[in-house]
Amino acid sequence: MRRETWETRIEVELDAGGGVKTGDAVFDHMLTAMSFYMGREIRVSAAYDLRHHLWEDTGITLGEELRSKLPERFARFGSSVMPMDDALVIVAVDISGRPYVNLEVSPAESEEGFSTALFREFLWGLARSLRATIHVKQLAGTNAHHIIEAAFKGLGVALGEAVMEGKELKSTKGLLEV
Repeated sequence: MRRETWETRIEVELDAGGGVKTGDAVFDHMLTAMSFYMGREIRVSAAYDLRHHLWEDTGITLGEELRSKLPERFARFGSSVMPMDDALVIVAVDISGRPYVNLEVSPAESEEGFSTALFREFLWGLARSLRATIHVKQLAGTNAHHIIEAAFKGLGVALGEAVMEGKELKSTKGLLEV
């Protein structure tokens, strides 16, 4: 999947080698961890003007790529409780056709490059294009690196579960608008 604007040029391909090369070392680390815990190889390349645009547009492009590869029937829901040192984060995903993000993280200790604002932009881009509800809640922790990395790992596990092939349509309405 490719997204090109005046601000960014993003390419994301699932189930492809090549690694993550966005030009933002922190984001590369987070996307690599997410991909690993999702159980899918990912190739990401990017050019960008501002980190804000990079994180948001990568979320959009990843969501489009995930949506394009959804099986006809998929699990829909995924969740994870992810520890990392002092951090404990819960992540829940519902690929329901209704984009929404609830992000409740508040690291007491900042670390260069780890921004909750950028993480929020990534999540909203992903939620809008995947058409998913995503909840991320910090249960414990103080270090920004540990909290955000635990969230990305948990997101990988939750997405991996949600996009797995399922036996039936998971909707009491009999329809998902994905």
